[in-house]
Parts: sequence; structure tokens; C-alpha cells
Amino acid sequence: MQSPIRIIGIDPGLRRTGWGLIESQGNSLRFVAAGTVRSDDKADLAVRLCQIHDGLAAILHDFTPNEAAVEQTFVNRDATATLKLGQARGVAMLVPARAGLRVAEYAPNAVKKAVIGVGHGDKKQIQMMVKVLMPKAVYDTEDAADALAIAICHAHHRQSVTGRLAAIG
Repeated sequence: MQSPIRIIGIDPGLRRTGWGLIESQGNSLRFVAAGTVRSDDKADLAVRLCQIHDGLAAILHDFTPNEAAVEQTFVNRDATATLKLGQARGVAMLVPARAGLRVAEYAPNAVKKAVIGVGHGDKKQIQMMVKVLMPKAVYDTEDAADALAIAICHAHHRQSVTGRLAAIG
């Protein structure tokens, strides 16, 4: 029997960075923890990025995941907001990479498709399906629910990649 793989999903944001931790063993998923790292929106950008870094580093230290998955940034009309989100996303990728974890990236539509079955849907649908897939899941924000969905997406995709590699080998 294979050992469970602990996966952290990260939904990057400058104000709120959601995180969700699951364990994947075969086809089984188990909720571990979820939450939100918040930055002080009155602080300078560099301070806020440090707050995100320190919050995520503490979570990785406390929960010791094996792999990480981060949602890709979407581009919106506000170039400044997109740039700031990209910087928060960079921190969200850096922290697990510095901890020695493999970091996968998933487009928002891929996450939605993995969790709700279609590439378009709203946050309420994601939250509902996260609860269906993991009834014991608790989270404090939509961002944390999204992070759990990212972790679920990675669990599904990593299994298909492992299965293809096993079939080839």
C-alpha cells in the first residue's frame, strides 16, 4: 500500500492567500487543514510580501507537505493589480520551492474542471464540491476553499501522471 502524499494547495493573493492541505492515497482524499494568510493592507508592498512569506513558511513548517500546487495568475484590466498579484504568486511559489517541494501550477479553469467537472463555475460551486469531496473540510474564507480545490486538482493530475508512467515502465 502506498504512503499518503500530503499536498498543499495555495491560492495566491496580496490581501488574502488561501492554503489548503490534503492527503492523497490512491483514490482517497483526506482533509488535513486549511486557512488564510492575511497581509496588512496599510503596510508597504514589501512588508506585505514578507507577511505572506512568513505565514506560508510557518504553515509548511507545521504541516510538512510533500508537494505543492499553486493557481496560475489571470490577467485583468488593471495592470497594477495584476503585477501585485504576480508578486504575491511569486512568493507563494518561492516558499515551497525553498522548502524543497515540487511546485505544480494549474490554470483556474483546470482547477474548476477537476473539482466541479466544467471549466467555468463560481466560488459557491467550488465550495459545495469541496464539501462533497471532503465532508470534514473546514475553511475560513473562499480563498482557503479555492486552495483546497487546487490541492484536489493536483491530486487528480498527479495520479494520472503516475498511472501513465507506471503503464510505460
